[in-house]
Amino acid sequence: MAEVTPSGSGGPLRPLEAAPDGHFSVRGGVAGIAFQLEELAAGARGLEDLARDLAAVEVSAHRIWTELVPYQNDPPSSGAEALTAVGEGRRAVATVREELQDIGSQIQACQREYEEAEQRTLSHLRFGTDSLKLVLPQLVDMHLGGFPNPYSPDLSRLLNRDSTEALAGNYPFIMALVGANPERALEAASLAVTSEMQGPGIPIFVRMLVDGLMPHLKPREVKAIGGTSSNVLLDASPAGLLSRARSVDEDGKGKIEILKTASGGHEAFIVVVPGTQPGDAGGPNPFDEAGIVEALGYDSEHTSAAIREALQQAGAEAGSQVVAVGYSQGGIHAMNLSQDKAFLAEYDLKYVLTAGSPVGGINPEPGISSLHLEHRQDWVPGSEGAINPDTRDRVTVTLENRVLTPLGEAPGLGPGHRLTNYEAGARVVSASSDPSLTASTEALAGVVGTGGAAMATRFQLVRTPKPQHYFAGLSPGFEPDIRTVEGNAAGRAPEGTGRAPEGNGRRR
Repeated sequence: MAEVTPSGSGGPLRPLEAAPDGHFSVRGGVAGIAFQLEELAAGARGLEDLARDLAAVEVSAHRIWTELVPYQNDPPSSGAEALTAVGEGRRAVATVREELQDIGSQIQACQREYEEAEQRTLSHLRFGTDSLKLVLPQLVDMHLGGFPNPYSPDLSRLLNRDSTEALAGNYPFIMALVGANPERALEAASLAVTSEMQGPGIPIFVRMLVDGLMPHLKPREVKAIGGTSSNVLLDASPAGLLSRARSVDEDGKGKIEILKTASGGHEAFIVVVPGTQPGDAGGPNPFDEAGIVEALGYDSEHTSAAIREALQQAGAEAGSQVVAVGYSQGGIHAMNLSQDKAFLAEYDLKYVLTAGSPVGGINPEPGISSLHLEHRQDWVPGSEGAINPDTRDRVTVTLENRVLTPLGEAPGLGPGHRLTNYEAGARVVSASSDPSLTASTEALAGVVGTGGAAMATRFQLVRTPKPQHYFAGLSPGFEPDIRTVEGNAAGRAPEGTGRAPEGNGRRR
């Protein structure tokens, strides 16, 4: 589209561009193209209002000109010249009005073209029609992550974020997966049609698996058990908050942390949620593999309720400002708070920070800021099959630097998913001069400050025991005891045993 600008305005407007701050790209925020087009569209509406005002001036000028016509034969100074001046003024107003209307219509056309381009991109993602261009970057990333052992294949290392997103967001692929369940297939088809294939199909697939094949993974109530509190010196930057997530994970399974801060004369609470902690799937730890099911397929219903309970125990009153932080699975739980009506009715969630989390299909309530860190070599953020929306309050940073698994360490889910790499990326983000990142980090600091003294409380989250029918076939008389479950989750010995459970099963 040709550039247009009002006459004498000094040249065309240019979109804000990301600052060259290193190996990352930024999507969304105040410098995002979508928000800039929204601002231009608002300007176009303003131009339309002004054009209507000028049209009214035109009508008035024409009326005056008509009234002056009988005087055109009077002396020039009071007749013809006055008539000519009014006529030229009306034509000048008409010229400006037409120019403003033209600029406004072209801005609106530009916005439509951008929206259509976005839809085409999403359509290609849904049907996998542009997958070939993902092949070369995928091969490079697979090489850096380490080729899988042919005798013990790890398929997760065959994928990076973009290829995983293309696969998981491919509706024909999802429809094929749910095809064995006619009811779920109909639900998936209905969602595909009504959403114009804009929503991810993974949640439907997750619920289909749980209902049909893995009932033991179905979400159950989660309780929050209070722990001890301590004073800490908090680094409230994105990197500092992610380091708290690492500390919480290292402290044992099933724990979250509530940090109480005071900045700018008001209190705020930070909820820190760890990543997936593999183990007894569907057992007492809500952050095991079954926690992914609850997060992706069931909007973290029970974990969100437990977080709300922990905040109450930590002293958060109704209306308190809250920041949620999560890594991997924890990021999904954190982001789900942004659309949880029960949570938002009680607390004022201001900001969400995630790292390595698939959260593209979660739509926060207006006014909640979020910052999402992803790595191009990390397949996990793409596992939901949805691109993070480009909005003013939502900023996604894709780290592009090449990372390797340290020598002597297990690859895990790949080097791109390592929390330490995300912490390093967060430090780069905080130092960036990119307008979107600057605005996002300032929004975070506006709630919790830059750091200082804080009160930290660790809570043990415990999933209630499985219903009795899950234990069919076990020893006669077996019945789970919630006290035993809570003791095992917290690393304590079950009452009456006199010993602690073996190991803590910490995630490597």
